[in-house]
Amino acid sequence: MHDPNHNASPFNSIPPVVVILVVIIALVEIASQMQGAGLLPNVPTESLRGTLISTFGFSDRFFEWMLRNATYPVDGIWRFVTYPFIHYEAMHAVFGAVLLLAMGKFVAERYATAAVLIIFFGSAGIGALGYALAVDGQGVLIGAYPAIYGLIGAYTWFLLTAYEQAGENRLKAFQLIAILVVLQLVFKLIGGGGNDWIADLFGFAAGFALSVVLSPGGIRRAMDRLRQR
Repeated sequence: MHDPNHNASPFNSIPPVVVILVVIIALVEIASQMQGAGLLPNVPTESLRGTLISTFGFSDRFFEWMLRNATYPVDGIWRFVTYPFIHYEAMHAVFGAVLLLAMGKFVAERYATAAVLIIFFGSAGIGALGYALAVDGQGVLIGAYPAIYGLIGAYTWFLLTAYEQAGENRLKAFQLIAILVVLQLVFKLIGGGGNDWIADLFGFAAGFALSVVLSPGGIRRAMDRLRQR
């Protein structure tokens, strides 16, 4: 039925937790763009984006320094969960926000708000850890994509259980992540680029694993599978 309320907000159908995450990404990017255009008065002339990256981006070199010295300062720990809100440029942020809206809406409509936040930040943290273990001191990790891949992991777990209950081929649940992995490899071969895709894959695995625990009835279904083996 057509909704006669033309003044209804387009965000009404999107769970608030997703809106908040997207708004943070948008505000950070808008501030970076405005500072770059000289529209923020009384702000130092050095790049705001560069400052954000150096302060909140996940640095593997910093992480390895913490491990070597057995020292874990707050400004090193927070990077595991702050880097998803910073992006390289506008389109990097826009694509991240669009994907977060799409996958976040699906997950947030099926999981509790706390579960969505745990999947988002847990996947970001595991993605950063996997990146640190693989890249060996290279680069800084930023962008929402490892956390988004975590939401894709939750989406995949949901589809897996749905196909299983319907008696369909469970491998169909992995079609989306398979397509994304192929695209990642193609872009890597064509354009080169960094190793951020490693964090994405770790994020996916983390989101999938967390969903086993956090989805309604997830632990029971996992235990039933183990008993059947």
